[in-house]
Parts: sequence; C-alpha cells; structure tokens
Amino acid sequence: MRKVLVLNGPNLDRLGTREPDVYGSQSLGDIAQLLEEIGLALGLAVEVRQTNDESELIGWLHEAADNSTPVILNPAAFTHYSYAVRDACAMNSAPLIEVHLSNPAAREEFRHTSVISAVATGTIAGFGADSYVLAMHAIARG
Repeated sequence: MRKVLVLNGPNLDRLGTREPDVYGSQSLGDIAQLLEEIGLALGLAVEVRQTNDESELIGWLHEAADNSTPVILNPAAFTHYSYAVRDACAMNSAPLIEVHLSNPAAREEFRHTSVISAVATGTIAGFGADSYVLAMHAIARG
C-alpha cells in the first residue's frame, strides 16, 4: 500500500474550536479519521501529522523527500512567509499538494500570497475538509 503523509502546520490542532465560521466544526482528529478511511478505499496508507513547529515540519518534508513519499500539506500560516518550508517542499520528487480549508484569496490580503504554491504539484483550497479529500483522490490517480 502506497504511503501518503498529510502534514499540517500551526494552529490546525485547534480545528473545531478555532473560528468555526472560517475553518468548520470538524476537529483535526475528525479529518484524520476521514482521510484514513478514504485512504483505505483508495489503497493508500495515510499518516496524518500536525505541528506548530516550523523545524519539525521541515524535518517531515525531508523525510518525505528522502523516501519519495507523496505529501498533502496544509502549511497554515507558514504558507505566506516560510521560505524554509518552501525549499523543503521543493526537494520532494513525489506529488505534493497544498491544501487549505478556507480560500485564502477570499480572505485578508496578507493571505493572498503563497510561497508554497510555486513548488507544489497543485493547490486545493476553499472546500473545508473536502480539500484534503480531493487531494487524496488526486494522489491516488497520479
């Protein structure tokens, strides 16, 4: 079974209670369970991780690059300014899909720029937890 890492950046551990009008009412645990179930149906072994630490996220991206593991990445706030996360993403030869629960282009201006998008295979945003589900399907087809 092909492995997929679903990596989540800062504050996503607060899903379900953090601004539910923007991010929805599902917790990250709820989303992880959904993705694991969908992964099984698609023949993918899904591992969901979350960190508030930029260095830990970079380490996980290096691990993915070293093992040619596909990544679904919600970089959260790192999206807009972390060139270190961007450079780690660029090292992966396997698909890397950037996801966002909300649509950053429809929010505050500082959220309109992603330093990750240029090195991602694709970006899916604005569909809540379904952004992750759509990314899973894209990886399974790829």
